Parts: sequence; structure tokens; C-alpha cells
Amino acid sequence: MAHAMTDPHHSPYKSTGGLRRVLRAWRYSLQGLGAALKHEAAFRQELALVVVLAPAAIWLGRDATEVLLLLFSMLLVLVTELLNSAIEALADALSVETHPLLGRAKDLGSAAVMLTLLFSAGLWLHVLIGRFQGNA
Repeated sequence: MAHAMTDPHHSPYKSTGGLRRVLRAWRYSLQGLGAALKHEAAFRQELALVVVLAPAAIWLGRDATEVLLLLFSMLLVLVTELLNSAIEALADALSVETHPLLGRAKDLGSAAVMLTLLFSAGLWLHVLIGRFQGNA
């Protein structure tokens, strides 16, 4: 097996492991969340929605599974928004000029966010209907 320094397929920026790697990864993740909060209005809006809806999920869910599904569906929206924002930032770093492939990448990321929002809304609607049909 080739040594990392001589292997042309190994990035010198990738760490090898251990506690130091975990701590760096944690720091990078927090920097990413900070950047999303600072620069991404859509992320801030969706996070505000999570803050408002999380207590509603706890009240609305009829059991732990429903509560977790509602909470995880909102988490999935945030994760997808972060990935979409990463795609947009990378595309903008490559070029701010109009390019069909960069535009397609941004559109695909946006579509992913839309689909996760629809998934989450559908799940919330399903639980909401079940909750109030069960009480009728």
C-alpha cells in the first residue's frame, strides 16, 4: 500500500484519525453551522420554523415514534438546506458567471430542499389528521 505522501489519490488535507480528527471535525461543523446562520436566510427561516414546531411535534405526536418522525423530518429539511447552501457556495466560488451546469447544480439542490419540505409537510399533515380523527 502506498504511503499517504506518495499516493496521488490521497489528499494531504485529509486527516488520518484519532481524537484530534474528531475535535477538528466538530470545530468545522460548528463553523459550518455558524456560516449558515450568518449567510443563509433560508436556513435561518427553516431553523425558526423548527424552533416553533418542535414543541408542537411533542404535543401532536401520539407516541414516541410519531414525535421522532416529526422532529427528524424537520432535521432532514435543515440537513438538505445545508447541502444546498454548500452546493451554491461552491458554484459561486467557481464562477459567478452564468453557466448551465452550475445553474443545474443550484436548481437540483433547490429541488432537493423542496422535496424534503413536501415530505415533512406531508408527514405533519398525516400525523395532524390522525391526531384529530382519533379524538373525534
